[in-house]
Amino acid sequence: MKKHKIVWSGGTGPREKLITHGAASLSDCELLAIFLHTGVRGMNVMALAESLVAHFGSIYEILAADYQDIISFHGMGAAKFAQLSAVTELSQRRHARQLACENVLLNPQITRQYLQNLLSDREREVFLVLFLDNQHRVIRHEEMFAGTISSVEIHPREIVREAMKVNATALILAHNHPSGRAEPSFADRRVTEQIVKACQLLDIRVLDHLVVGGGDTVSFAERGWL
Repeated sequence: MKKHKIVWSGGTGPREKLITHGAASLSDCELLAIFLHTGVRGMNVMALAESLVAHFGSIYEILAADYQDIISFHGMGAAKFAQLSAVTELSQRRHARQLACENVLLNPQITRQYLQNLLSDREREVFLVLFLDNQHRVIRHEEMFAGTISSVEIHPREIVREAMKVNATALILAHNHPSGRAEPSFADRRVTEQIVKACQLLDIRVLDHLVVGGGDTVSFAERGWL
């Protein structure tokens, strides 16, 4: 069967547009179309990408969707689910490597994206800590506590104990709100104060607490709460 080249607006395909103008010049649908590679009967790859974005709401929601949700969509089978999962994992590993090599304060967007990838699709609350060295590079990240769909119990002493084990001099705290709303609660602010006080006794700095909800992230540091 003869294959037809798919042409986008302006007569330029997404791969050619990426090479000429850079990846940032592509729309969400164009980027998705590159990863999907092929369409299905009666629908070219760009139409498939547009239908997916319209159905799920955003690229974020597509990449966070589980296997059953993806394959139930017309034209999406196991192979395309594997492609999307591989893209997500590749992004996580890239960000993890950058955080291990660079000062997180110089790359706050990388830190946000990394934590979004780790926490945004969790069905339960998870409290995670990035342990940093004296140059603010990530030594390791640890999911310290897990809870229910609406709460998680935090023990500041366990965070301090783990920081001492790895000789961390600074921390970034993070947790998710499965409800999708990133706005910190009063309980979030109170437990953060408790952790900060516990860490101060050992001269360990808490640089930020990031709350992830849906596609949004709220920073305590940016709010002036630290």
